[in-house]
Amino acid sequence: MEKIRKGVCLKPNTKNLDTPLRADAFRLSDEHKIQIIEKHFFEIMTTLGLDMNDDSLKDTPLRVAKMYVQEAFSGLNPRNKPSITLFDNKYQYGKMLIEKDITLYSHCEHHFVPIYGKVHVAYIPNEKVVGLSKINRLIQYYAQRPQVQERLTNQILNGLIEALESEDVAVIVEATHMCVCSRGVKDTKSSTITYGFSGKFEELDTKQEFLLLLK
Repeated sequence: MEKIRKGVCLKPNTKNLDTPLRADAFRLSDEHKIQIIEKHFFEIMTTLGLDMNDDSLKDTPLRVAKMYVQEAFSGLNPRNKPSITLFDNKYQYGKMLIEKDITLYSHCEHHFVPIYGKVHVAYIPNEKVVGLSKINRLIQYYAQRPQVQERLTNQILNGLIEALESEDVAVIVEATHMCVCSRGVKDTKSSTITYGFSGKFEELDTKQEFLLLLK
């Protein structure tokens, strides 16, 4: 519990929740974006002095372009948002459901280097429950874009509230930022914790029960 106090407490429905995007962000097709990024990344590598005729390097611009558009930043496009199917809560399960240690992999929007760690999620079902893998997919969707951890945590929290049709949701994100580890201060030991609680999880007893079960 002490570890959580050192994190950043977040609330749902805060301002600036959306990832900054231009109005024409999806005017170009993915194929066109790949072509443009490939060209510019070729120029970056050439400017750095790399021999682009080398067998190991010549296809790197295309590989990077495909990775950016189809994988690492595919969450920018709302078409890629996973559909969430709910099921009737036939079991009348009314306690909290926790999915912990969900793999997180994202990219820092300040330096475009990896953010990696884990996410813990809990919710209290109403009349509906969700397939567990859908929680993972929703987290991946928000993670696959340039991010800051505070915004990512709020996006996951609000996305789950909407998808689960329940206000009773908790999210904890613990992540390592390569912009801290591999450059600048080069601190390889620290990690960042952010969290958000909504509904019943804002009540002290429910919050403490959640944190206890995480241990």
